[in-house]
Amino acid sequence: MTLTPRYLFDPLLTSERLVFDCEVSLQQSGLDRGCVNGSTVLLVDDEAPLRQVLRARLTARGYSIQEASSGEEVLRTVPVLQPDLIILDIGLPGIDGIEVTRRLRRSTQTPIIILSVHATESDKIAALDAGADDYLTKPCDLGDLLDRIRTALRRATLKDLEVFTAGDLVVDVNRQTVNVANEPVQLTETEYNLLKVLVLNAGKLLTQGRLAKESWGKGSDADAGQMLRTTIRSLRQKLDTNSSQPSHIGTEPGVGYRLRITPPD
Repeated sequence: MTLTPRYLFDPLLTSERLVFDCEVSLQQSGLDRGCVNGSTVLLVDDEAPLRQVLRARLTARGYSIQEASSGEEVLRTVPVLQPDLIILDIGLPGIDGIEVTRRLRRSTQTPIIILSVHATESDKIAALDAGADDYLTKPCDLGDLLDRIRTALRRATLKDLEVFTAGDLVVDVNRQTVNVANEPVQLTETEYNLLKVLVLNAGKLLTQGRLAKESWGKGSDADAGQMLRTTIRSLRQKLDTNSSQPSHIGTEPGVGYRLRITPPD
């Protein structure tokens, strides 16, 4: 069945109609799934109707929702509330979302999902380099947001694991071994260094510049970018049986890459 779901953030619709449309879209698409029950989400946006819609939808899925409407309020609230996840707009009054992210990262690694009308690659890169875990552009499909929330929360539970497993891929960081479908995979030092950074940030969208710098100490110049693309391509050839349809390393065009926690079916 082909779906054309109504977007979540339509300022011309009332909050009640938004809630109804979101519920119908989720039921039709099969995405009306549960959550990590009891997880506390801090929802940050200066538009009260939008917060109302998201509160209704996320509360219905078992999340505990707290709200903030400005950057200053976020910085006051997070140390006290200690939420499990933050959904953050960029265009906030006072301190903007990118600066809020940068300041939060000085003291917490709580997952941050940016939800913003700003859709340029430079906006996304700036937010991710400031420390955001993911970036969605308004309007967005609610099912997509729910999937990003689940991924971010799951990633937070994996941060202390020494062995990463996703589908047929197993990476032992301490032993520096990689296996696919129970078979050892030989990687070059360049390939392994890149894979290790992806594993340590599994599920998180990493910019090209950050990947190159953390993997090899290189910046975001043309040579580093070419080296990154070449190494990603060779990793996909070794980690996927069909490198033309990579299942482990996903691409955000013009922005960066992420190692999927749950490979697509």
